[in-house]
Amino acid sequence: MSRAPMWRALAAFAVIATSIILSLTATPRLGLDLRGGTQLVFEARDSPTVKADSSATDRALDVLRRRADALGVVDPTLVRSGEKRIIVELPGVLDPAKAAEVIGRTAQLAFHSVTGEAQAGDAGALPDESGRHLALGPVAVSGDGVSDATERSDPQRGPGWWVTVDFRDAAAWQRLTGTAACQQAGDPKRRVAIVLDKKVISSPQVDPSVPCGTGIPGGSTEITGSFTHEEARDLAVLIKGGALPVPLDLVEQRTVGPTLGAAAVEASVKAAVVGLVLTALFIIAVYRLSGLLAAIALTCYGLISYAALVAMGATFTLPGLAGFVLAIGMAVDANVLVFERAREEYALAPGRGLAPALNRGFKNAWSAIADSNVTTLIAAGLLFWLASGPVKGFGVTLAVGVIASLVSAMLITRVLTQAVMGRIGPRLSGLGSAGAVRTWLARRDPQLMKARKMWLAVAGGLVVAALAGLFVRGLDFGVEFTGGRLVEFGTSRPVEADTAREIVARAGYPGAVVQATADGVAVRAGQLDPAKIQAALEAQAGEVTKQRDEFIGPTLGEELRRNAVIALGVAVAAQLVYLAVRFRWTFGTATVLALVVDLAVVLGLFAWLGKPVDGVFLAAMLTVVGYSVNDKVVVFDRVRELWAARRTAPLAEAVNKAILQTVPRTVNTGLGALFVLVALAVFGGDSLRDFAIALVTGIVVGTLTSSFVAGPAAIGLARYDRRPAPQPPAPKSARRPREGSGAVL
Repeated sequence: MSRAPMWRALAAFAVIATSIILSLTATPRLGLDLRGGTQLVFEARDSPTVKADSSATDRALDVLRRRADALGVVDPTLVRSGEKRIIVELPGVLDPAKAAEVIGRTAQLAFHSVTGEAQAGDAGALPDESGRHLALGPVAVSGDGVSDATERSDPQRGPGWWVTVDFRDAAAWQRLTGTAACQQAGDPKRRVAIVLDKKVISSPQVDPSVPCGTGIPGGSTEITGSFTHEEARDLAVLIKGGALPVPLDLVEQRTVGPTLGAAAVEASVKAAVVGLVLTALFIIAVYRLSGLLAAIALTCYGLISYAALVAMGATFTLPGLAGFVLAIGMAVDANVLVFERAREEYALAPGRGLAPALNRGFKNAWSAIADSNVTTLIAAGLLFWLASGPVKGFGVTLAVGVIASLVSAMLITRVLTQAVMGRIGPRLSGLGSAGAVRTWLARRDPQLMKARKMWLAVAGGLVVAALAGLFVRGLDFGVEFTGGRLVEFGTSRPVEADTAREIVARAGYPGAVVQATADGVAVRAGQLDPAKIQAALEAQAGEVTKQRDEFIGPTLGEELRRNAVIALGVAVAAQLVYLAVRFRWTFGTATVLALVVDLAVVLGLFAWLGKPVDGVFLAAMLTVVGYSVNDKVVVFDRVRELWAARRTAPLAEAVNKAILQTVPRTVNTGLGALFVLVALAVFGGDSLRDFAIALVTGIVVGTLTSSFVAGPAAIGLARYDRRPAPQPPAPKSARRPREGSGAVL
């Protein structure tokens, strides 16, 4: 074995061994949509005295972290997003309203002296526990002066709970109580007012045993009242956490029940296994032993992707798992490209043997593989940059999958196939024949580009039909883009859609959007009371459980909608620039025109079907952008090669030939991806099913537009391109040898 194959074998072994170790030792981190819990997104805003900048937001983050810890939440996650936003994930917390109230409450705590009684409406006066108004002095001890607070009870003191407060500034507390102790018993001035969010929660009198001027030593006190255990605990959490430096607005909220999360994990695992098995069987049937070795490499791809995500500490979300499953199908593409080029090389010179044909297959396919993967990485990068929440995780997973697929195909598959190609015959290898599709096309030699005007007219008709759907039906934007609240309920008995709408209307929400499924009801509106709707549904649907609860503030919804448009626009522009640099501007423009057809058809289909347009749909659209451009890159890469070989021939001839030569790769890669998507549609829930529908449509249409829109458009635009045909590559024998080399290779 030569040095280069040995180096690749060692590298492949190192990658696989490292992946196995990471997979066995690291624990995956599941998102809340897979393990259940609540995610809250707060946005800081300016107060009269403090500007809501990154520093103030970081201080607020520390306060929220102390509150989450005091609540006893296991493994909470709190991070700052941007300059003013804080994302809080609380696993196992399924009451979003309660979580938001306790975690995000402003909680401006202060201890005041009482200067006397007052009348309602007097400046600086607040009602005490009995409703009598008290005039308060300035703040004597702020919330920052509190070091600890704990809820307590004692059966010997009778029923009820109270809160013990320990002061960091014991001297200030002693001065406050010492001054109050100098007043007569029963005088309001002998009281100390404890104010939380401009409400007097307790105003006890200083005990007669406290001497005047000395105060209560030790820096500790008790807040008493008619507290339940939960009320005392929540009050202790707020006091111990301290005051927030700036007010926080709740702009997003997501709650997923653990049962729904477990079902999502099970569905994604089934889809991954079924998709991988079907894809492996397909490529084995097409490429025989080479396909079997590629299937082994695909298994390694899954291992490498998983290990990389775990090592990065990435959070596995539902869209992220969908991206992981989808990348299995996309990973087939590099193997198919190599094998098809190897088949071509072997057909040109069968006497050289399989090994040289395979080596040239890897070499000739690299240009298309590199360009197509770069375009997918651009889409993944835009998802990470512009999206938020689970969709951002989809971008990370997709990017990792693309890189892992390169390692799988260009390293592991290469090592495995090179190890056996010199020892087996052409028939067993799967590379010794051109294949049924290629043989049929070579015999028929259809001249597709002669009807290019008709193909463009058909594409125009599809775009018109899609736009008609947008104008006639409109797009059903999800709560992520419109703002509002979405609640999904699971029901023990199925409920018809019309019945569910009547129930929700009677509950006080006649304008809500109601959708019924086989095992539940989804309700979306600007404002909702989930408990009220749940009670109304129980009369018709039996046992009702809240499975998902999402809230998006109007400001955030507008921002997400704007970012979605920007993401698609930047994606298209980035593809145009990349293709113009790698190929020529006519190819890039033709690709973008075909891409517009792809996106319009998917949008129009969702408009006609009334499917929701949400963050998962955005992930699907950007994936369609990457996949569709991927396909067109492969075609134009072959056009460039064929056009350079026959510079005097018309471009239409090179385009037609390139399309026919890449059809086997297109069919095999498309089928590999469709196996995975069908598995997602069958085993996934409603959101994954819509995701699969969008991608199946985008892949099928994108494959067709590569031949019947991008090709004809490039031919039509060629008249405006004054650049000459590309130069053919110099033959190896004519290349100048490297300095110091004694031979020409």
